Amino acid sequence: MDVSTVAIAVFEGVEELDAIGPYETFSVAGDSGGDLDVSLRTLEPTDRVTCAHGLRIEPDGELSGGADLIVVPGGGWTSGEGGVRTVVENGRLPAALADWSEAGREDRMIASVCTGAMVLAEAGVLDCRPATTHASALSDLRETGAEVVDARIVDDGDLLTAGGVTAGIDLALHLVARICGDDVARATATTLEHDRPSDVYRS
Repeated sequence: MDVSTVAIAVFEGVEELDAIGPYETFSVAGDSGGDLDVSLRTLEPTDRVTCAHGLRIEPDGELSGGADLIVVPGGGWTSGEGGVRTVVENGRLPAALADWSEAGREDRMIASVCTGAMVLAEAGVLDCRPATTHASALSDLRETGAEVVDARIVDDGDLLTAGGVTAGIDLALHLVARICGDDVARATATTLEHDRPSDVYRS
């Protein structure tokens, strides 16, 4: 699968590290010889997004701009308010992701970090497929159509999910290895001073 553009979906209440960890990992991979362009994107146009812990970020554009890989971070699910909880309740992002995934299933990838898996579940993307999420939300994920797996990263080909928060860096390193090769992944991990992931479930 040829992947060169990565869009990380951001929204009000998104968990900072869920989004920024993968963003930096993919950016470093691009600087390390990988043919990757990564951006932070929103469903609808906005100048600023306020994250779960107050960090304010300026998105690069909208998801409608197109991408080979979309990464959906988490945030706010277990607190019961804001973030993913609001995204799932209003349904617009899940619907857009469902349409995007169905339209390009053969040549697109989609991934989630932490409770971003609940957005994918609402979109129907996880139906009858192996997936994981933050430990605190595994019981909620079991109530959807997903087949919950106890692993830090679950790789089901065009669909990947990761556990909580820092697992987003592991997910991104795993994807860098898949997309750009081991040399780029090794160089990226060295720059980040982060071990490459070992707890990976592959279907």
